[in-house]
Amino acid sequence: MSAAENGGLFAATICPMTEEGALDRASLERHFATVLSDPGQAGLLLNGHAGEGIHMSRAEQAEVVRIARDVAGGRRILAAVSGENTAFAAADAQAALDAGADAVMVFAPFSWALGADPRAIVAHHEGIAAATGAPVYLFQGSVGSFKLAYTPDVLRRLLEIDSVAGIKEGSWETKSYEVTRRIAREMRPDVAVMASGDEHLFPCFMIGSDGSAVSLSALVPELITALDAHVREGRIAPAQEIHAALFGLARLIYAAPGHMAAARLKACLAELGRIDTPACRAPTPRIESDELDALMTALRPCLELIP
Repeated sequence: MSAAENGGLFAATICPMTEEGALDRASLERHFATVLSDPGQAGLLLNGHAGEGIHMSRAEQAEVVRIARDVAGGRRILAAVSGENTAFAAADAQAALDAGADAVMVFAPFSWALGADPRAIVAHHEGIAAATGAPVYLFQGSVGSFKLAYTPDVLRRLLEIDSVAGIKEGSWETKSYEVTRRIAREMRPDVAVMASGDEHLFPCFMIGSDGSAVSLSALVPELITALDAHVREGRIAPAQEIHAALFGLARLIYAAPGHMAAARLKACLAELGRIDTPACRAPTPRIESDELDALMTALRPCLELIP
């Protein structure tokens, strides 16, 4: 497959919970349907950071995939795996594939924030690829995420894995994004480099991108589609207008502490009536009313720009 075929616009979805912390299956189904009502979305990225995959059991992660498969029809599903060891991550990946995922996205274990031997990073990805035989998507972490961003040398070694099909490029820095893209184009022109720094989609799309995989698409998928289309078709002024609105919203959603992004997205979706409650699984707290007011103030200009 080509980079264009491996890429596309993917919504990194949230996972609605009940007040008791159980999966809210009805809201989850409705969430998927709402996101995919935008025809520009190529598919869904499930169980990532926004989807709170690290807080769910293997069976729950697979259930999320199963529900999405029923809703998504022929559109593609990428399932994130975040296991701290290769055997757990490979088992999570296989369960997701059995439930209907088309490919897996390997997130760096959080323990790697303290530093990881490059041999371990490569072996982890190779092990998951060998165990599943499925297309594998890499996650390039933010330059501000301590050691979770792969160095150019490690990235080159990961791109030697035949089944690597794409990269969720979340460097959150334009220079680092371009470094990743240049390495991929040099070594593996078939690998999709998908811009995924939510505040910086516009400059990354201008440099060139094979799509995106962002949680802003869980909230305003139509604007991500419109931004992509405007840039591709040379309509820079309306693209800049969308960028300005998205930047104001994204800087609040992804502000420190970053682990609260899912809670902020849920708070907005609940306020809009798209999910039943903003609950997250413990110990994540609920968003306070003053922060929700600020989020909704930033969201309104985005909603007004939806085509």
